[in-house]
Amino acid sequence: MSFDAYGIHLGPLYFRFYGMIIMFGAVCAAYLGRWLAGQMGEKDPDIAWDALIWALIFGIIGARIYHIFTPSQSLLDAGIDTKYYLTHPLDIITTWRGGLGMPGAIAGGVLGLYFFSKRRKIDIRILLDAAAPGVALAQAIGRWGNFVNQELYGPPTDLPWGIYIKPENRMKGYETYDHFHPLFLYESLWNLASAIFLIWIWRKHSHRLKQGDLFLMYLITYPLGRFLLEFIRLDYVPYFGINFNQSLMLVIAIVSGLTLFLRHRKSDVPEETTEG
Repeated sequence: MSFDAYGIHLGPLYFRFYGMIIMFGAVCAAYLGRWLAGQMGEKDPDIAWDALIWALIFGIIGARIYHIFTPSQSLLDAGIDTKYYLTHPLDIITTWRGGLGMPGAIAGGVLGLYFFSKRRKIDIRILLDAAAPGVALAQAIGRWGNFVNQELYGPPTDLPWGIYIKPENRMKGYETYDHFHPLFLYESLWNLASAIFLIWIWRKHSHRLKQGDLFLMYLITYPLGRFLLEFIRLDYVPYFGINFNQSLMLVIAIVSGLTLFLRHRKSDVPEETTEG
C-alpha cells in the first residue's frame, strides 16, 4: 500500500481521496436523515439507508450530466467542452477525476427519492425534509474533496488562510500567483451553518412547518450562499455571457422563497363565514 497526493494505491486498486470524501459525506447525511426521520415520526427510519442508494446513484448521474453540459472556464481553456465529452464517451464516466456539478447532484438526488417514494409508497415531502440538513452536511464534507484536487479556489490573496495552489492547477492568467482564497472552505462552512440552521428551525418551529418546508428552506440557504460566493469564484461557468451557476442559484432561491411565503400566507388567511 502506498499514498500519493490524490489517493491510496492498494495493489492494482487505486482509491481517490475525492471519492472517499464524497462517500463519507453521503454516509453522514444518511445517519442524520435517519435520525430526523425518526424524530418526524417515521415508523421505519432505517429507510434512510435504502433511500441513500437511490439518491446517490441518481445524484451522481445528475451531477455528471450537469458537469458535461455546463463546462467551466478552465475546461473550455483546455479544449474540453460538451462536444468533447460527447465525442469521447469514455471520459464521461471518469467521475473519480472530479467534475460533478452540485445543481445536477441535487436534481438527480430528488429524482431518485421520487422514484423511491413511489416504490415504497411514502410521501416524498417527508423524505426531502428529513434529507435536507443531511444534504447540507454532505456538501460541507464533500467540499474538502475539492481541496484534495486543488480546485474551487478564489482570487489571489496574501491573507494567512490563503491556500497554496500548485502551478499545474492554477487558472489561466493566474500562473504567477501561488496563494488563493480557499473558496471550498468558505462554502464548506456555509453548508455546515446551513445544516445547523435547518436542524434548529425544525426543533424550534416544527409545529409551524408544513411538509416540504424544510427542503424549501434548504433551497434558499444553499443557493444564497452559492450565489454570493460565485462573485469570487475564478473557475465559473460562462453561458450566454453570464455566470450560469450564479444566475441559476439566484432564481432557485427566489422561487423557493416565494413558494414558502405563499404556501404559509395562504394558510394564514382566515376562512370566510356566513351568518344565517
